[in-house]
Formats: sequence, structure tokens, C-alpha cells
Amino acid sequence: MIPQPLPTDLFADLLVAVLSGHRPVHSMLRHTRGRAYDELAWLAERGPLRTRGARPVVRDIGYYEPRPGAIEAFARIGAGDRLRAMAFRLELGQDLRWRCTAVELGPRPPRPESD
Repeated sequence: MIPQPLPTDLFADLLVAVLSGHRPVHSMLRHTRGRAYDELAWLAERGPLRTRGARPVVRDIGYYEPRPGAIEAFARIGAGDRLRAMAFRLELGQDLRWRCTAVELGPRPPRPESD
């Protein structure tokens, strides 16, 4: 039997593809919830993982389950001799689908002012 990939593995690959410019950010609309899409769009606009030469790849993933249905994960992303860290949170919805609810890679996006 072929082992099924963990949701952390799938999401790390999806996030790297978006942040490196290999997938459009709108491809994550159904895979995000809450502010995560806005954070991802802010990050993707800046292209933090775009490189010349080696395509970024997930080198290592770790995670912690603070409660059932929630995963806080980190990934080490390599591109050539560069190594970056990415953190993200996944939550299991009532439809039993995992969605990204937060993503961080360097500076956080500015928060809009409340009216």
C-alpha cells in the first residue's frame, strides 16, 4: 500500500509553488480560510521564493498538533545554496478538508485599520 501524503506535505508544496511564482495565488482560494489568503497574496506579490536557477523545494517539514483538527507546521525551503523558513497553520473544516489559516515567511503583512 502506498502511504498517503500528510496534509502538511501537500500544503507546503502548494505554498512554495505560489510563493515562487510557479502557481497563481488565486489557485489557493479554496485551500485557505480567513486572513490566510490575504497574507498569501501579500507575500506572493513580493515573490520571496522567486529565484534564478534552482527551483525552490521543500527540504524538511515539522509540525505540532495543538488540538485535534489543527496543525501548526514549519518547512525548510531550499533553492540552490539558500535556505528559508516558512510557517503555516492548517485547520480541518466541517467538510473534513484541510485549509490553510495562516502563513508566514519573513515580515508579516500590514493589517488594515479598523473603521
